[in-house]
Amino acid sequence: MPSFADARALAETVLADHLRDRWLHVQAVTREALQLAELPEVDREPLIQAAVLHDIGYSPVVARSGFHPLDGARFLSARGYDDRVVALVAHHSAAVVEAAERGIDGLDRFPDEESPTRDALWYSDAVTGPRGERCTPDERWAEIRVRYGTDHVVTWYLDRAEPVLRAAVERTEARWADAPR
Repeated sequence: MPSFADARALAETVLADHLRDRWLHVQAVTREALQLAELPEVDREPLIQAAVLHDIGYSPVVARSGFHPLDGARFLSARGYDDRVVALVAHHSAAVVEAAERGIDGLDRFPDEESPTRDALWYSDAVTGPRGERCTPDERWAEIRVRYGTDHVVTWYLDRAEPVLRAAVERTEARWADAPR
């Protein structure tokens, strides 16, 4: 079973050379996840592996369907990654909503666990900008809408997914506030 170090090396290999800004984003998402991995009910290893691998499907080495959560999950599954890590990558940031907008099938092969671990991954992605800068979820979602424009499928997905994304962020913030220090 691949370790976090293996996952990080793989992500760096397929992202850093091809998509430098994406690699900066992934590293920052992973830093957020490492903090949240200490929360009760959050499973450390699946979270941090999924964080460092969540955008691997953007890599030209990995991309096949053009839908990065699915491409990443398939790539990782073929390389023997834990089914849970693969599913977290497949479903990160409400990917099922975007898949529906795009008419893409295949995510149902991977279970969506609806857990504090999943919420922590979604939170980590929502508070990290496209080049790794820390931001609020509202700033992140506004940036995405501006970058893609009103007539793009990513904006339509975000319009539909924002309530479930916001709920995951709020649950994670509540867990953080309630965590013993």
